[in-house]
Amino acid sequence: MRNRPTAGRARLALAVAVVLGGGALTALPAQAAPAADGLTVQYRTSASGATADQTEPWFKVRNTGSSTVQLSQVRIRYYFKADSPNASYRFACSWAVRGCAGVTGTFGTLSNPTASADRYLEVGFTAAAGALAPGADTGDLQLRFHRSDWQPLRQSDDYSFDGARTSYGDWDKVTAQLAGATVWGTAPEGNDPTDPTDPTDPTDPPGGGQTLFDDFDYGSHTDPALSAHGWSVRSNSGGPGVPGAAWDPSKVTFVSAGGNSVMNLETSTAGTGATTTQTEVLTKSMKFRNGTYAARVKFSDAPKSGPDGDHLVQTFFTINDLKAPMADDYAEYDFEYLPNGGWGEPSNILYTTSWETYNPDPWQAVNQHSEQRSSYAGWHDLVVTIDDDAIAYYVDGQPFGTHGAQYLPERPMSINFNQWLIDLNGQTSTVPRAYDQQVDYVLHVKDQVLTPAEVAAKVAGYRAAGTGFLDEVPAS
Repeated sequence: MRNRPTAGRARLALAVAVVLGGGALTALPAQAAPAADGLTVQYRTSASGATADQTEPWFKVRNTGSSTVQLSQVRIRYYFKADSPNASYRFACSWAVRGCAGVTGTFGTLSNPTASADRYLEVGFTAAAGALAPGADTGDLQLRFHRSDWQPLRQSDDYSFDGARTSYGDWDKVTAQLAGATVWGTAPEGNDPTDPTDPTDPTDPPGGGQTLFDDFDYGSHTDPALSAHGWSVRSNSGGPGVPGAAWDPSKVTFVSAGGNSVMNLETSTAGTGATTTQTEVLTKSMKFRNGTYAARVKFSDAPKSGPDGDHLVQTFFTINDLKAPMADDYAEYDFEYLPNGGWGEPSNILYTTSWETYNPDPWQAVNQHSEQRSSYAGWHDLVVTIDDDAIAYYVDGQPFGTHGAQYLPERPMSINFNQWLIDLNGQTSTVPRAYDQQVDYVLHVKDQVLTPAEVAAKVAGYRAAGTGFLDEVPAS
């Protein structure tokens, strides 16, 4: 156990927000059954060409029944033909009357492919989307999807596409399900997903744990989807780190690496607090507690420019707020890599730390940590699991440390990545220098303990299905 300052010394005031969610892929029969309580789906497209950079299925969903419908119980499927067997796709919500934060999109594969369909986009809603009164509709749902490699896609052979529909009208070549019953539309022939032989989503974890997954496919820190998906890019001042340093959102960028989009956090300094910029990205909602957390993170031992030696901290962690000094409901679980040492360490060291509480002044900490004095430059798979008995940390599939039940969380937390400087003592030069930390993906599975191999399989499954973002974790 070490008494040392970390990201726990100064905290953001985190606003609890509802984050975009996505339900597990559910079953839909091929033929809509008449129902006293039901839905009508209207469709149009603004991308009407036989080929396009992206498909744009826009919908309105109307409640044709006599009772109020919770949109969180609604699923819509749009069926299409993949351009190649290995093609993957990405979903986005451009605009929605009820807010894109309440709209989800996932992709699935049909068990009986036809000439016009072997995949589907399933559109769902979170509780944030609200309810539909009898006779009411959702208003515009301006949705789109594209190939992950941004190659043109052919939509003229897609079952649910009709380029002539440039204004809204009823469209029965999409299906809609309400509370598990299909109430609208006809699926491609031979694809009745309510058939018990229909395969389930292979990425579902044992026990049906609710999942957050994000592979950070965004255009910039100002991309509306980043905020809609529940992320905050820090700009407010304060610790941790060098006094006077700024937290600069513009230094959070998204770049290509290894065929994937990755998030890049840049931290820079010219040897003074005023010239130091640090970076942090965190979930707006504190709703994560027990379960599995995983991320693929690239640590850097050397700056991308300028002289080396700064006492840098590169992180992946979960945290909630300290309500009072030594409050016993505080929680924090850290991966912290120091490429050039710090906190009395002379060189690179990786810490995993589980926190019970702390007092910022005078400094007093109650935590348990594990450490490895070695270089961790490069990409690493980081996993931490929390159940009712212990906290277990893994690096690249190997156990790194297990911490006791004393440090289990009492309250939900946010998920965070940041890169910051402990002090300016490691390198005193005034020559500018900059360091990068990159993040490939993040995964959380609520209340389920997965092995590192299960984490890898789950991430691979999402990517094979073209799922770039999913959030099924309910607000706390």
